[in-house]
Amino acid sequence: MVLLSTSVLSQSPSSSSKSHPPEYTFEVVRQLPHDSAAFTQGFTFFNGFFYEGTGRQGQSSLRQVDPETGRVTRKVDLAPDLFGEGVAVLEHTVVQLTWTSHIGFVYDLSDFHLLRTFQYSGEGWGLATDGRDLYMSDGSSQIRVLDGRTFAEKRRINVHDSAKPVEQLNELEFVEGELYANIWHSDRIARISPHTGEVTGWIDLTGILGPFYQRDAESVLNGIAYDSKGKRVFVTGKLWPRIFEIRVVPKHAH
Repeated sequence: MVLLSTSVLSQSPSSSSKSHPPEYTFEVVRQLPHDSAAFTQGFTFFNGFFYEGTGRQGQSSLRQVDPETGRVTRKVDLAPDLFGEGVAVLEHTVVQLTWTSHIGFVYDLSDFHLLRTFQYSGEGWGLATDGRDLYMSDGSSQIRVLDGRTFAEKRRINVHDSAKPVEQLNELEFVEGELYANIWHSDRIARISPHTGEVTGWIDLTGILGPFYQRDAESVLNGIAYDSKGKRVFVTGKLWPRIFEIRVVPKHAH
């Protein structure tokens, strides 16, 4: 197993400037199986398993997935009128959003037993946690910070690249203190300061699936997971046949 170097996650090209966040590309470390029928909306890694939320009405679910085999080891289906969205593991629970139903679910991590629900305004897209609070996207340039115990909104982060708002923020993940956010319908991931909302870098994943796989219009990048113990970054997408462990590297490294 090849582990992601911690230095890679923090390094920035010395030629970067404030007005132009550094650009990164990727190296594929490993490829893992992924259910190509899974419309991935939320994706995270915890204690040796992926936790994946899938979307589409009548197909939405929360899953625990074995990384090596792709086997779904635990699953709960959402009601057929709900469209599942982002997921995050917080303490001994899994939290899952829905798209337009204004409802979130809190499950027991060990058996997916539903513990409670909570309400929020607007749409639910991506979800991540810093271990205390929840960070929620809604497709705009804002990320909401929710109290991890009460789910009350505490503040909002305005995400920007220099002075320009970054719209269509979707799936979220914390990686070594930064928020990673994929931009809907693109192969780019923004690295964001959770304190200022400033984009500190861009990761370009163009071509990661390769020319052999023809994607339909909705089979877009939409999964970022981080193994904080192994320092490994994983990415996947809606209806993708693979999960990729990647190494993030500066685009113009010599």
